[in-house]
Amino acid sequence: MKRIIFTLLVACFVQVLMAQQAKTVGGNFPPMVTFTADQDHDNMMKQLGVQEVRPGPSGNETAPNHANYDESLANPCPQLPDPLVMKNGKKVTTAKMWNKKRRPEIVEDFEREVYGRLPKKIPAVTWSVTATSNDTMGGVPVITKYVTGHVDNSLCLSINVDIKMQYVIPTNVKGPVPVLIMFGGVRQPSTRQAQTPPRPMPAGPAATQPTLSNTQQMLNAGWGYAYVDPGSIQADNGAGLTRGIVGLVNKGQPRKPEDWGALRAWAWGAARALDYLETDALVDAKKVGIEGVSRYGKAALVTLAFEPRFAVGLIGSSGKGGATLHRRVFGEAVESLTGSGEYHWMAGNYLKYGASKADFGTKTGCDLPVDSHELIALCAPRLTFISYGVPEKGDAKWLDQQGSFMASIAAGSVFKLLGVRDFGVSNDYMTEKMPPVNSDILMKGELAWRQHDGGHTDAPNYLYFIPWASKMMKYEKVPLRR
Repeated sequence: MKRIIFTLLVACFVQVLMAQQAKTVGGNFPPMVTFTADQDHDNMMKQLGVQEVRPGPSGNETAPNHANYDESLANPCPQLPDPLVMKNGKKVTTAKMWNKKRRPEIVEDFEREVYGRLPKKIPAVTWSVTATSNDTMGGVPVITKYVTGHVDNSLCLSINVDIKMQYVIPTNVKGPVPVLIMFGGVRQPSTRQAQTPPRPMPAGPAATQPTLSNTQQMLNAGWGYAYVDPGSIQADNGAGLTRGIVGLVNKGQPRKPEDWGALRAWAWGAARALDYLETDALVDAKKVGIEGVSRYGKAALVTLAFEPRFAVGLIGSSGKGGATLHRRVFGEAVESLTGSGEYHWMAGNYLKYGASKADFGTKTGCDLPVDSHELIALCAPRLTFISYGVPEKGDAKWLDQQGSFMASIAAGSVFKLLGVRDFGVSNDYMTEKMPPVNSDILMKGELAWRQHDGGHTDAPNYLYFIPWASKMMKYEKVPLRR
């Protein structure tokens, strides 16, 4: 009898302990994991059977392990996968064949090996307006809204995800208007009106004129703009992978090799922001774009590739993991993205391509079933503007502008198949030369390229991007007559 009573008491104690644990983690077991980035990186390596990853090259050209900047060594596997040839060897000849058969093949490879899969069930987002103001910016009357998208966290009550967005719409034009969503910090609401005096544009060629801020240029052209805070969606570090939207869906547990990384999570958040903008009558939801620079340039390209509702993308200085070919060995390398500092951007499986010791042998970017030209191709036939600066001003050679140019040329065949224009040059990505800096020669089609003479920013290209996108989308600013 004593043994039975003892057993019952133990069972009751365990039930109480489990109930308390369930309360802590939102009704799910086991308890949340808290890793450092190195610990999380090691955990993924163990799941994959990777004992060691190759160290990434140094960006310092005088360091012993400096990155390669010799073009003669940059293309160890110059033959790219053909985006218009299916896995069974069949040539893709129609738009229907691309959309129904080939595109899903490419998406599958990118999701499995590069950026990760979206979970089948992601909690719903409920949006609320936290502040609204009527301001004047550069002489343009605007309405500014601050909104928060709360992600249902009943899966794990200890993890809160609240997407922060701020957007500004000009009210002196006949709407609805195009809006460009930009990855960036959201400013706090202000109680005073912004009375920024207009700055006139001097006469002379546009390329020699000092320009207004990118946001002022958009307002002047009748566009709205939005900032979405990527950090409110997913932290930009490996330690955050058991938190944020990735951690919430995984109930505070580490990722599996095919789970999504930060780039895909930020793209998901941008799509949820578009969900909200679709409810605002001031916004033309068919003319919403996505923009980002550097790591957020990668995220903007991933967003445009995977979310077909976005009409246009401005992809700034995105480098490896963005528009630059993974197969290229020039500057930033695959190993740069598989180390503990940047691996969180990608799917866990991507680590395999930077392994030096692994159960499956070693792989490089040449072993990837897809490459960045196919990511750009997934954006077709929508407007895709690839932007870079120059190394002399800080847009480092590390980013491999040439590799992005090659990828863009190789993507052109898909744009043409879908009835729109690419660069209008030959398809030979190995020999075609980049146009001169500040040239607009590759801005005549739906796929566009421009290298400005500034640094690690896309700001100098807004002067060209906005009229290009307006023309392509057939948007014309019409003053509102009161």
